[in-house]
Amino acid sequence: MNITVKLFATFRTGRFDIETRTYPEGTTVGDVVRELNLSEKELGIMLVNSRHVKLDHRLGEGDTLSLFPLLGGG
Repeated sequence: MNITVKLFATFRTGRFDIETRTYPEGTTVGDVVRELNLSEKELGIMLVNSRHVKLDHRLGEGDTLSLFPLLGGG
């Protein structure tokens, strides 16, 4: 199945901004995070089709996964 993956801020360093990737049925957000070697401790916001999700969310054909790192500031 084809999933559009969007990375933001520091997650783009050495990777990509947006890319359509092919994954097998049953792939979860956590599977994508691990494949991209992103630290789960650094994950801030995870969205699928603009809705908040958790790592165990199963992706479907044509979904858009957006991954944001934790943000600091004040």
